[in-house]
Amino acid sequence: MKTINNLNYFFVSVPIFLIALGLIINESSGNLVGSGILFLILTGLFQLISGIKMLIDEPHDKSLRFYIAFVALFFLLWFVNAVIIYQDFISYILYLIPPILTIFFSTITYKKANQ
Repeated sequence: MKTINNLNYFFVSVPIFLIALGLIINESSGNLVGSGILFLILTGLFQLISGIKMLIDEPHDKSLRFYIAFVALFFLLWFVNAVIIYQDFISYILYLIPPILTIFFSTITYKKANQ
């Protein structure tokens, strides 16, 4: 579990570092900021796969079930907003959910690594 926690630290900190560095040095081409934003996809993928694996190993953990349910809600809202009916309000919610999921998953891995 400590390995997943350390990998989570890496996957969360790299986009923050790249985006901050790109903004601090005022890079005109935007490569660092763009790389940081693209790295967010890898962060989400890592957390999703790790969350599913942890849920398979511990199926009765309520916090992991809650996390996976909110991930499913995020993708359901994304699908509904893109395909069925577009609402600005749902788009705003879709921007808020990934950071909340990232923080929640980070707290789950931290608690499990320090038990």
